[in-house]
Amino acid sequence: MSFIQAHDFPAGLVLRVLGVAESTYYDRRARQVAPSRRELEDAALLEQICKVRAAHEFAATYGSPRAWLELRRQGVRVGRKRVERLMREHGLQGAHLRRGWKGGSTRQNPATPRRRTWSNATSGQVRRIGCGWPT
Repeated sequence: MSFIQAHDFPAGLVLRVLGVAESTYYDRRARQVAPSRRELEDAALLEQICKVRAAHEFAATYGSPRAWLELRRQGVRVGRKRVERLMREHGLQGAHLRRGWKGGSTRQNPATPRRRTWSNATSGQVRRIGCGWPT
């Protein structure tokens, strides 16, 4: 399309040589000038999704389910899969744990002392509270 606009060749001749229908060329040109209603609504919805994800410190970790729920709470009527599609197309991803990850999603401080168990100083046996008969 940019080739046809850059040179003074007739559009019909160039399209015939390339094997492209003229309606395809003119449809694409019209879409660039005036986007469809869906594209305009998607752009507005994407702005709202970005606002939801920037609302507070942890909102940037929201994936499509949480972003969709937050939009519903704000009164925006939109489909869950539409939110998924927009986030996928624009590279917006929520935080997730890797497969096989055994720890939590937070980093532990190794300097923190471990939790103690109650021990009987005289017998050396460990006594846990709330797990049956004391020993």
